[in-house]
Amino acid sequence: MNMLVYLIPITLLLGGLGLATFLWALKSGQCEDLEGASWRVLDDGNDKPEKIEFARSGLS
Repeated sequence: MNMLVYLIPITLLLGGLGLATFLWALKSGQCEDLEGASWRVLDDGNDKPEKIEFARSGLS
């Protein structure tokens, strides 16, 4: 029973911290572009041509 004296305030503090973080994320626009995130997952990032570097063979 004495443990509840510690656990309830810790639980309320962590819940309030999570709520504050969620509200901050909403206010700063973290949840605005939901479709862009889904397209970025599918993008492999190969839009730029690769720079090919030839290894020096030591033969002149």
